[in-house]
Amino acid sequence: QMQLVESGGGLVQAGGSLRLSCAASASHYNLNIMAWYRQAPGNERELVASTLRTGAKNYADSVKGRFTVSRDAARNRVYLQMNDLKPEDTAVYYCYAEYYTGVAHWGQGTQVTVSS
Repeated sequence: QMQLVESGGGLVQAGGSLRLSCAASASHYNLNIMAWYRQAPGNERELVASTLRTGAKNYADSVKGRFTVSRDAARNRVYLQMNDLKPEDTAVYYCYAEYYTGVAHWGQGTQVTVSS
């Protein structure tokens, strides 16, 4: 059973930056998608950014130009660099990993709070 461990959340002022990290518990050569989702109170969980093993990336419109997702496939890690943070980015951020088989795993989440 794979585990995903997130780190890097915290409290930051609007306009600031944070970098989230997610580490998979072991080597998983057949991992396809690694991604970041977020969920704010009262809202549904939404995709923030994803990266495929091919290198393709996808971003939510609300974070384009501000967030960058990157992946270290050899170390099974995914990162989310968040710049120019806004109060509406406040949420619990979850790491997500999906195998080519479709089996998926979630991390426990890390809180990001942006003060105005």
